[in-house]
Amino acid sequence: MEKVKLEIVGLSYSQTQSGAYALVLAETGGKRRLPIIIGGFEAQAIAIELEKMVPTRPLTHDLFKSFALSFEINIKEVIIYKLIEGIFYSKIVCEKDGRISEIDARTSDAVAIGVRFNSPIYTFESILSSAGILLEEDDDEDDPMDVLDFEDEQDPKEGLKSLSLEDLEKELNAAIENEDYELASKIRDEINKRTS
Repeated sequence: MEKVKLEIVGLSYSQTQSGAYALVLAETGGKRRLPIIIGGFEAQAIAIELEKMVPTRPLTHDLFKSFALSFEINIKEVIIYKLIEGIFYSKIVCEKDGRISEIDARTSDAVAIGVRFNSPIYTFESILSSAGILLEEDDDEDDPMDVLDFEDEQDPKEGLKSLSLEDLEKELNAAIENEDYELASKIRDEINKRTS
């Protein structure tokens, strides 16, 4: 089976499942999107790596990366290889000393680890054709830098607009210290709007 390369194009709060997020993967060079519902912790783990934020203590996926690098294990790719009853199955393809190993993983964990290694993400045409969503011609393509789109009913962005730049910096440091990377991302975006 031929693999189809995917890219992360969105990560947003799920409007249908409380406490969950939608990870949206796009077919490279195509118009199909593959939405995958993931947990909040995994969404945060993916988001902080995409946004190049540095947590005060390593997260589980950071620990996995350090462990793999210590033993000279390279993550070659992530493959979403199966879809059964709405559940995606993935594997992490690893290489050490020319030997390839495949490790079964939840898709959210596989992607969180894959982004830390800049590994490509793939799926198969059969999965993309059955679970993918075709982007309509008139849909605007989002800015690739606008990856995180946390839409919450209690949007803290409105409250952030009233804070001074100095207060925003303090709030950003507090959010990172409290490991609230979702809020930190929003604060950082507000700071960037004012300073760019």
